[in-house]
Amino acid sequence: MCRVLSGAKEGTELGLYRLSSIQPLARAATVLALALLMAGCFQPLYGDRSVTGSPKLREALSGVQVMEIRAAANTPEARMAVPLQTELRFSFTGGGSAGPPTHRLLLQMSRSRAVVSATNVTGLPFIENFTLHATYSLVDIATNKPVLTGRATTTVSYDPSGTQRYARLTGMQDAERRAAKVIAENVATRLSSYFVSGS
Repeated sequence: MCRVLSGAKEGTELGLYRLSSIQPLARAATVLALALLMAGCFQPLYGDRSVTGSPKLREALSGVQVMEIRAAANTPEARMAVPLQTELRFSFTGGGSAGPPTHRLLLQMSRSRAVVSATNVTGLPFIENFTLHATYSLVDIATNKPVLTGRATTTVSYDPSGTQRYARLTGMQDAERRAAKVIAENVATRLSSYFVSGS
């Protein structure tokens, strides 16, 4: 009788061992199955087709006309308008040719400078911040109606180099170029999201 009970106990322990060994494998298989199911829910931003089935993103962006940014002549805003327009056009075409126009991008901007830190001896700044604000609107050419509006802001720091006028001017212009690039990238990313998702 004791021998039979002992065999039954060993069989039960063996069954529990096998069950505990299978459970991790079952959990791993479940996680893998869920991951495969969810993989179809994601759409790469630069895929050939958007979620709505519209043309590939690069083609859609190349159809965006960057309109001239209005600014008074001989002002810092007029100087900033050129690199910003250039960066936007490059972001939309990748340096290639523009496609048939489908949308117009209207943009307004403002800029400001602020002293972050100055020397104790002369009081001259040695760190300044340059801030660029942009408000934009994407207009569908076919309907002449805005389909997207937004704002973009960036702040970059630069060294005005104290009393050296040429160095200060060079530092400020470099900050303007960097700010224009960041704004262009932000706007391009937002428009990319619109063309992919439709909103």
